[in-house]
Amino acid sequence: MRMLLPGILIVAAAPAALAGQQRVNPTDPQPTCYMCEGVHIPRAEIEAYTAKAIAEGLTDQQIRDHDIGKGHVGIGVVYRGKLDEPRPNSVAEHDLVSEIYHVISGSATLVLGPDIVDRQRRPATMRTVIEFNGPGNGGADIRNGVAYDIEAGDVVIIPAGTGHWFTRIEDHINYLMVRFDPDKVTPLRDAEQSRAYLSR
Repeated sequence: MRMLLPGILIVAAAPAALAGQQRVNPTDPQPTCYMCEGVHIPRAEIEAYTAKAIAEGLTDQQIRDHDIGKGHVGIGVVYRGKLDEPRPNSVAEHDLVSEIYHVISGSATLVLGPDIVDRQRRPATMRTVIEFNGPGNGGADIRNGVAYDIEAGDVVIIPAGTGHWFTRIEDHINYLMVRFDPDKVTPLRDAEQSRAYLSR
């Protein structure tokens, strides 16, 4: 499978308290992540996650979860196979984490909207709740949802609290996931943890 994305660069790293530190900009607003370094995620690592998803039948995998001062940013890869009709109760919503999808390959119909039918709390013990996107709900449908046909190269923004629901996937859809976690509800994940995961 040909990847359409280069590596990802996160321009922030482990935070340090600003209190007691020398001011970076004496008269300007101070950086929210004091003296932080950037993080690079090479294309080969992203491709390795996609390959692992296909080989092992995985859907959502987190590559990094990084502290950027006032919040966390997560980078993941999602791979979903062919879907002729929506699975029962497959609407998802996250209370605290917003998401951005950048479609790498494939195409699908994605329905978005905040009014979730038969809203049910997602179990706090779910791996995705604990590690990827925090507390939230599932549901059976999205009332007055807007359907988007998405394909390689498209970008989707899903604010926290917005339901999202795949109702059709032509053959597959593979997308890069960027998660914004201002409340820091998800655990950090660095390059070493990523390497250990991929080696399993």
